[in-house]
Amino acid sequence: MTLLQEVFTWWNGQTMGTRFYTWRKGRLVGTDAQDNRYFEAKDGTAIDGYVRRWVIYNGLAEASRVPPEWHGWLHHTVDVPPTEDGYVAHEWEKPHVPNLTGTSRAWRPQGSLHKGGHRPGATGDYQAWRPE
Repeated sequence: MTLLQEVFTWWNGQTMGTRFYTWRKGRLVGTDAQDNRYFEAKDGTAIDGYVRRWVIYNGLAEASRVPPEWHGWLHHTVDVPPTEDGYVAHEWEKPHVPNLTGTSRAWRPQGSLHKGGHRPGATGDYQAWRPE
């Protein structure tokens, strides 16, 4: 990441302020498969009874990129991070799929303005309500 991106954009990873705060107050707890890095306050300072925990994303800052095992740790559902717990993913857990909302690859249903805006006519199984 370039210096200008780090100074002016928060969605491309950490900013300079976050980098400085993490350097001063953070302790690296672990990383996930996407190389997101997870930190907690090294001095143990608590907010509302919870030690502060945060993630620095590798690339685009998208909350859906946090895997389930780290989500539980970040939100204080689990006290032990998955790196120390020996976490094994369940067979029903799916790999990450990015949230494409707002991008050119987002799903656009038939009749959407982005697909021409023409919806098919009613099939006859619907009668519009009319006041009497």
